[in-house]
Amino acid sequence: MAPTATITPRGVRKGGERKSKSARAGVLFSVPRFHRYIKKSSPKSRVTMAAAVYTAAVIEYLTAEVLELSGNAAKDHKKQRINARHVFLAVSIDEELKKLLNGVTIPQGGVLPHINSFLFKSKSGSDDHTQSAPKSDASRSNTTTVPRTPSALATKSASTGTGKASSTATGTTKKAASTSAGNASSST
Repeated sequence: MAPTATITPRGVRKGGERKSKSARAGVLFSVPRFHRYIKKSSPKSRVTMAAAVYTAAVIEYLTAEVLELSGNAAKDHKKQRINARHVFLAVSIDEELKKLLNGVTIPQGGVLPHINSFLFKSKSGSDDHTQSAPKSDASRSNTTTVPRTPSALATKSASTGTGKASSTATGTTKKAASTSAGNASSST
């Protein structure tokens, strides 16, 4: 007795259903497209399909990572859509992605929020000067008023050499005014 052969219809393959290379590799990105891009980028060299599968898998992983982090950033800002700002914040928060995309500029990404600690000075240092004892009105009336030049003008005239006499003259008048004020307040 002869063995029986199974007859398959003409349109159906023996292996079953036809699968794409991406489906066989288990990735979402197109493996043949990556294969074509790799071959185009390096002419005269042989590129295996495994290299294309590996590249597609790496790009898919990085895309999933960026989308997850930027989705979390969008959720934090109570937004339904991911925009460039969320992608920028996601990349700059993650250390490894920050290192990978070091020289990349994301258009419409903005900048990282940062306020210098110098601007957070406590108000207690400035209150000490305002709480000093106010001078009495009697001592103010006895002093002569000396017109003060703005500090920018005084330093400019002192550095140029012109107006030295006027700056020394106002300095002596200020000394005389302060000593006369001290004498007037001590005599009363």
